[in-house]
Amino acid sequence: MTADLLHAAFDDQVLDSQRVFRAALKALAEPGQAQPVIPVAALDPLASATYALCLSLLDSDTRLWLAPAFDTPTVRTNLAFHCGCAIVAERELADFALLDARALDDLSGFCTGSERFPDQSCTLLVQLERLDGGPTLAWSGPGILGQREVSLPVPGVLWQQRAAHSDFPRGLDLFFAAGQALVGLPRSTRIAPSIEEVA
Repeated sequence: MTADLLHAAFDDQVLDSQRVFRAALKALAEPGQAQPVIPVAALDPLASATYALCLSLLDSDTRLWLAPAFDTPTVRTNLAFHCGCAIVAERELADFALLDARALDDLSGFCTGSERFPDQSCTLLVQLERLDGGPTLAWSGPGILGQREVSLPVPGVLWQQRAAHSDFPRGLDLFFAAGQALVGLPRSTRIAPSIEEVA
């Protein structure tokens, strides 16, 4: 480990980690609703919210897969030091995966859990440049009163990939992060191209 690659993490590891964890839980409980995350210094190429999610969710018992955009010495060094997580080369072994928009065209290989243990699926942490500005889709399901319009700037193939790798209760949970905010997308959320198609 090279000391000059190390960057700061949370000011208060316990309290700040708990705050981010609560924001993550709220994001899954209210799918599609952006949740603010406490400020954390960005770790290039990780945005503040992405880095905060990693610091809160990853530990020595979790295995992380990195998309090429995030597989850098700085990211590896800091996540190993601050989180203690193992970084794996095979996505099939990952408990968490760190992705960018370019890596969303193929979700094959990530564990979707089993009928007996659906909670043992991989959670995807997706960094975007922003959390709006994409095509507007209608989200519905638990945690959403009626429907919620969400316009994440992600490639359309993501929704096909998500559907192809979902067999509830098995499936993939996703967090989308940008700047100092995040949006949760649990496997229970249904997504349609327009409000009319949800009714």
